[in-house]
Amino acid sequence: MYIYIYIHRQKIIKMFKIPKAKEGQPTASGQVKIKKKSRVPGVMITQYVENLPEGMSTPDFTRKPIALTIQEGKVAVFKAIVTGNPTPAVTWVRSNGEINEERYKTVFDAISGEHQLQMPDVSVDQADVYKCFARNEYGKAVVTVTLNIIEVGFKKSKAMQQSRTAVREIPEDFKKTLRSTADIEPREEKKLEIDEKFWELLLSADKKDYESICVQYGVTDFRWMLKKLSEKKLEREQEQQKVVEKLCNLKPIELKPTGSAEFEFEMSLKDANSKIFLFKDGVMIPFDADAEVKHGLKRVGNRFVFSIDGVNPEDAGLYQVEVDGVKIFSTDLKIPVADFLVKITDVKAEEREDAVFQCVVSHPMQKITWMGKNLAVEQGEKYDITVSEDKLIHTLVIKDCLPLDKGIYTAVVGLKSCSAWLVVEADKNRGAAGKKAARKTTKAGGGGEDLLKIAQEQQAKLQKDREELIAKAKEEAASMPAEKPESEMHTPKVEVEQEPKVERVAHPEKTHPPAQEGDVGKKPQKIEDPAPTENKAEEEEPVQEIKKRARTGPLVPDTVIDPGVYFTSGLSDVTAIIGTEAELVCRLSSEDCDAVWYKDGKEIEETEDISIVKDGTYRKLIIKNCKEDYAGKYRCEADRRKTEAMLIVEDPPRFNSDDLAEFLKPITIKTGKDAAFKLSFVGNEPMKIQWYHNGEELVEDTNIKIEKSSSHSRLLQTKCQRKASGEIKIKVKNQWGTNEAITQLIVLDKPTPPMGPVEIIESSSSCIEFKWRPPRDDGGLPISNYILERQQIGRNSWKKLGKIGSDAKYRDTDVDHGRKYCYHIRAETDHGISEMMETDDIQAGTKAYPGPPSIPKIVSAFKDCINLAWSAPANTGGTNILGYIMEKRKNGSNLWNMVNLPEQLIKDKHCAVKDVIEGVEYEFRVSAVNTSGAGEPSGPSEFVMARDPKKPPGKVIDLKVTDSTYTTLTLGWITPTEEEGVQDEAKGYFVELRPAENPEWSRCNSCPVSLTSFTIVGLKSMAMYWVRVIATNEGGDGEPQDLDNYIIAMPPPVRPQITDRKTKNFMVVKAGNSARINLNFKASPIPTITWLKDGLPVAKHVTVSNTDTSSQLMIPSSERHDTGIYTIIIKNIVGQETSSIEIRVTDDPKPPGPIELEENVSGTVTILWTPSPDEKKDDRLHYMVTKHDSVKCTWQTVADHLFNNRFTVINIMPGRQYKFRVYAINDMGRSDPSESAVWEINKTKAKFSLTTPASKNCNFEAPPSFSVPLKMHKSPERYECHMSCAVTGNPRPHVTWYKDNISLNININYYITNTCGVCSMMILTVGPRDSGVYTVVAENSLGRVECSTQLAIQD
Repeated sequence: MYIYIYIHRQKIIKMFKIPKAKEGQPTASGQVKIKKKSRVPGVMITQYVENLPEGMSTPDFTRKPIALTIQEGKVAVFKAIVTGNPTPAVTWVRSNGEINEERYKTVFDAISGEHQLQMPDVSVDQADVYKCFARNEYGKAVVTVTLNIIEVGFKKSKAMQQSRTAVREIPEDFKKTLRSTADIEPREEKKLEIDEKFWELLLSADKKDYESICVQYGVTDFRWMLKKLSEKKLEREQEQQKVVEKLCNLKPIELKPTGSAEFEFEMSLKDANSKIFLFKDGVMIPFDADAEVKHGLKRVGNRFVFSIDGVNPEDAGLYQVEVDGVKIFSTDLKIPVADFLVKITDVKAEEREDAVFQCVVSHPMQKITWMGKNLAVEQGEKYDITVSEDKLIHTLVIKDCLPLDKGIYTAVVGLKSCSAWLVVEADKNRGAAGKKAARKTTKAGGGGEDLLKIAQEQQAKLQKDREELIAKAKEEAASMPAEKPESEMHTPKVEVEQEPKVERVAHPEKTHPPAQEGDVGKKPQKIEDPAPTENKAEEEEPVQEIKKRARTGPLVPDTVIDPGVYFTSGLSDVTAIIGTEAELVCRLSSEDCDAVWYKDGKEIEETEDISIVKDGTYRKLIIKNCKEDYAGKYRCEADRRKTEAMLIVEDPPRFNSDDLAEFLKPITIKTGKDAAFKLSFVGNEPMKIQWYHNGEELVEDTNIKIEKSSSHSRLLQTKCQRKASGEIKIKVKNQWGTNEAITQLIVLDKPTPPMGPVEIIESSSSCIEFKWRPPRDDGGLPISNYILERQQIGRNSWKKLGKIGSDAKYRDTDVDHGRKYCYHIRAETDHGISEMMETDDIQAGTKAYPGPPSIPKIVSAFKDCINLAWSAPANTGGTNILGYIMEKRKNGSNLWNMVNLPEQLIKDKHCAVKDVIEGVEYEFRVSAVNTSGAGEPSGPSEFVMARDPKKPPGKVIDLKVTDSTYTTLTLGWITPTEEEGVQDEAKGYFVELRPAENPEWSRCNSCPVSLTSFTIVGLKSMAMYWVRVIATNEGGDGEPQDLDNYIIAMPPPVRPQITDRKTKNFMVVKAGNSARINLNFKASPIPTITWLKDGLPVAKHVTVSNTDTSSQLMIPSSERHDTGIYTIIIKNIVGQETSSIEIRVTDDPKPPGPIELEENVSGTVTILWTPSPDEKKDDRLHYMVTKHDSVKCTWQTVADHLFNNRFTVINIMPGRQYKFRVYAINDMGRSDPSESAVWEINKTKAKFSLTTPASKNCNFEAPPSFSVPLKMHKSPERYECHMSCAVTGNPRPHVTWYKDNISLNININYYITNTCGVCSMMILTVGPRDSGVYTVVAENSLGRVECSTQLAIQD
């Protein structure tokens, strides 16, 4: 990380002499000052009391403001977050100056808790040290932060004012000296010269990169830089016009995530043979089009792409491209030094949940590269890429994770990278219908507090490094005023005379003092003399000596400087084999310049093996007999320019030429014999030796022996069999390469049997001719003869036919008609005879008719002749085809007539039928004839009319579009008219399509369609096409008919219309839940959809998803501020449609406050209550009042929909106790009540007497009876069965259950209950044995009664 310190000459004292900030409030009497340490580095805390009360705390910073270095005219913002109880008050002060409301603005963000000090349009005089105080009654916290301003341009008025002030402060005697030398340029310290690399980068950079380049090289005078840059650009363009016609699209060098780097540009050369050179930091480097070398060039047309493969820190530097000595492009490769303090870790997330990857880098980085599954990840709807304010914590959020997002994600910083897995678990609760799970608001992954702690520690470390650097700079600045005058006193004349003359020419257009030019330099790592220039003049030589200096030479040179000799072609790396000749060649721009050669930094002199040759502009170094000692780096220097290359001397394996010639001769042996192969070689050890047979490596076993040494190798194969034949290869390999030699081994053996199946060429009554395939393996020798023998089926003897030659076929004429024969065939070579092959039985003289030929095709048709052609049948019947018989048939007739007689066979496979009648349609078929006779006829041809050829049809009529969608288009037309002799009837149609951007027509149908409509499919949505239709017939294609205009692939225009019939216009959502609006519509073309909230665009956290026919608005986690009217605007070229829905986000209401009761009027009571806390948040919240009195003992609603906080209840009766409850009600429901105290008005009661008559005795006893009898039951097997009845009686009857007169009351298989006279019995599992009659008996002292029912079991 580079830290730059910018110091303005006239402000250097302000920069480092920082007065103590004023604190507004001194410590009160009785207070103490206890210094405390904050968790945040750089924060000082002072505690005013010795012991803090419980729950109270002193102020502290959880986030402190960060030092800023910003350009003049921009917005500067300091941000801080404080804590403490009570809440601290935050104030801002500056060391030198006041903070007024005109230029400063203090802001507090209640949502984030940030305190901000904003400085819009910041100026140079606001550069200062600022302090932020946080105070409460228990203490204060303070943090210091610095604001540095980069000055833009030269402030003349300010410089003049400072100059006047400086004059008034210096001694009176020095004033006189200054007046006498007013016209003399003041002495100043030596200027920092601008690195030429700075201008090279600017000439090839984009305008948006100017500021960063100037900051890097410490240039603050932008106006001067821009003016100087325009001059240099003009000079460079004039030079480039000599070799380049056009130069554009310059892209600076960029590091790729794959570890390579690339830069590119587009360039048109005037001379195609011009040489292109690549330099790094002034040294020529070789490059090639091969992608495997370090530096490569790919050229596609006028586009040049230079690549660096396998970038490492040594590759950083300035890369320049030159064409014939003219600089074309410059770019600077920087390798970030940042590393990962905390790497990303694996994240396991659930479906529809957000996943978070976080890492911490060692140095602040504005942006790092994120990759997902080997693809770059960018900020968007799916991914959220953020960086912390201190630029150390980098975060990648994968929103709404789906199983497809599973994979490896990588963070890349320069050459460093770290990777981790994202595992997405599928939602197990997804419904059977396959609906998408609901979006979750939780997040998986992330570093948490530990990550923040590490970042804070790293930030503190970096801040400490900055402070140490500033302190060091202060010390050097303090020591320079004492040291420099002393040196100037000793050598004042030398200093004046050595002042560079060109410095007065460097800025001829400037009129301000050259003191400002000191702001321009390269990376001011050390601080300049902070003492004013005027004080330095006191210790210089008398001014009269300065006047004696005379300037020599012109102010601006009149001649162009010669660039000198340069390399037009640099050295390239050379690889040579030991003992051979190597040649290093380069080319200069001049023949007269001598070149000096160096090896590994030492000058080379000519010897017997080394020759230095000068051939015109070429400079050569020739090494005749390369040795290992000659390997190294060679350099050629000429006129202070140099080029380098490597000579690599290799010692690969090499075979002895005599041994190799002998080895390459094939070896031929007989089966069972031994074969030996030997080959000598030389080369650098160690060497790996391998032997191969037909591509498979050989290893030692019983029959294979391999001998290896440093100079030769031998392979011995014993008892070789035929399968050992093939390619024998030796492969010798060492570190320098591989060498191979291949020979052949031939092991002779008898051939294998001939191969079948036998193919019968002819089988007639007098001849059998057949053929077969040669043996699979001829044993290494050619077949000399085939030996045949024959057996007639039914006999035991074999007749020897002898040797028939080397042809694999035989014609046997000594056969009897109808007999079957079998043959034995053997192959013979000079090495022996093979085993026999036996054929199947072959019959002589069997009739085999040929198969049908192909269907005849109409070649041409005329009124007196029709030409046809066909193909021979696939099955010839085992004999040759003698000819063909043609037949014809009229359309509508069932009779086939022969065109030629059987005695006049058609020899060719085509025929001209002349026996036709004009205007009649015919079809034709053909039969093949062999020695057995005529075979089956072919299928009939197409009908063809005997008439002269037709004329092509005309254009189709009324071509139009009948229907269209986004991917299809349906056309309709009318058949073209017929005109005799001009255009005939159309038999079909071709539809052709052409995209608007393509000049070529393509046919949509390969075969003509007979209908007058056609649907084109596979169109691109909203694309433009041209369409035409061509009519065709036997005479050819007619002229095409085009549509009048192009068509667009879209449905017919439809004005947007919402199709939802029952669309809600009001929705209530509980805070924290998601809100979703779905609207379906129809429109064509596809409309643009806009969602508004209260007439303004929706917030960023609101998600909108659109399709061609629907739109969805979703608020993932709604808050009260999301309440409003949401409007959708659906608009296309036809019109627009709008719809509004009100969303009210609320929560369960909180109860009202305490209730007070007052009696203002007798018989009434007034209820007053404190409003609910939600009343201000919800304008629909209202109240309900309920009453409870001691007589009715129920709660009654006395008032509802109250929007105030009081209500008077009437009809209050004395002597009763009343209680009241107040509820808060909103769209979500009703709150818990707030209840009042008991309200009672005392009443004086009169005495009341009542005489009651004597009561009569009542007898309530009754015998048992069934008020509800048992019912009939049918129950499936293995189900429950429940029976019940109702019994009354007094005294309470005793109930007994019976089944088939057997009591069930004590049977545990039945569950029997009797509750308030309802008698129930339940059978848990019904079985066949449970069927029967069930009886209930109820009895008491007054009587007995029973009731029965039947239970039937169903199968």
